[in-house]
Amino acid sequence: MKRKLGIAAAVLALAAGLLFLFGRGWLAERAFQSALDNTVGVDQSAKLEDGLHVYVCGSGSPMPDAERAGPCLAVLAGNQAFVFDAGSGSIRKLGRMGFPMPKLQAAFLTHLHSDHIDGLGELLLQAWVAGGRSAPLPVYGPAGTDQVIAGLNSTYTIDQGYRVAHHGPNVVQSGGFGGAAQIINLADGTDMQVVYDSGGVKITVIRVNHAPIAPAFGYRIDYKGRSASLSGDTVYSPSFVTASKGVDLMLHEALNKAMIAAIGKKLGARGQAKNAQIMTDIQNYHASPEDAARSAKEAGAKALVLYHLVPAPPSRLIEPLFLGSAPKQFSGTLRLAKDGMIISLPAGGKAVTFSSAW
Repeated sequence: MKRKLGIAAAVLALAAGLLFLFGRGWLAERAFQSALDNTVGVDQSAKLEDGLHVYVCGSGSPMPDAERAGPCLAVLAGNQAFVFDAGSGSIRKLGRMGFPMPKLQAAFLTHLHSDHIDGLGELLLQAWVAGGRSAPLPVYGPAGTDQVIAGLNSTYTIDQGYRVAHHGPNVVQSGGFGGAAQIINLADGTDMQVVYDSGGVKITVIRVNHAPIAPAFGYRIDYKGRSASLSGDTVYSPSFVTASKGVDLMLHEALNKAMIAAIGKKLGARGQAKNAQIMTDIQNYHASPEDAARSAKEAGAKALVLYHLVPAPPSRLIEPLFLGSAPKQFSGTLRLAKDGMIISLPAGGKAVTFSSAW
């Protein structure tokens, strides 16, 4: 009996080996075909319920991080899509997440720090080609946005010519290239203003405190009774709290000052005085996790997600150290953002659900 079982096991092992040796091409072809059938040309957003859906396309900061792109959040509200900031690497993350670029209506900038706009050129190109635009993408932002957009339009003009010549104007429409700056001017003494109101989607700009960078903005998005606000870069800002009253979801930047101070001290000890000074300087215009928790509590937010994490915890083991006492200050749902995260707020309900695109 044992001999028969041994022979059977040997035959199975031989069969498995032969399948692996001679069937790898077949298996690879099947895997490739499955990927084609399930992803290429498929609107991944079609399976989402009507409502607000927030895509975390970049949860990082200027600090190098293989897992996190620069600051970027995208929102799908019904059939309208929007991108808020475009940090380095974020637009490729957005594409991998299945974000519906043909539904993109506009981009919004919180401020003009390089880490929030160094992926903007790629966004404009993807909106044009992948999004099939026939007119430049509106880009809302503070004074100076027109200068940034003019520079990017100029930078990619040669590429525009190449692509139109290669693919033809029926495939890539020359008129859809680039961006069109929409400057947001908040009057003195005004801390919030509706800047987009169409198809049931209302977007409100919020003045926040990122001095000496001014103006700096946060935003609130409302759609079919669901709402989300995002802080951009700021210290604790009463204006942001006021504008975020009752939101289902608050997305707030967060910097752990003790951890950054420790990094600065180590840099100084290793003779990098200028970099150490930067670690000191950045502490006075960012919010701590506790500041973000305070904002969410005072606003009555149902859920708080921290993004633009400085420094981003490299493992779950370090996350409690980064959060500090924030979980004690805010009793609602509290998460650290990760690239690929999708946060869904279905219309007509109260649920806040989290999923991952990968």
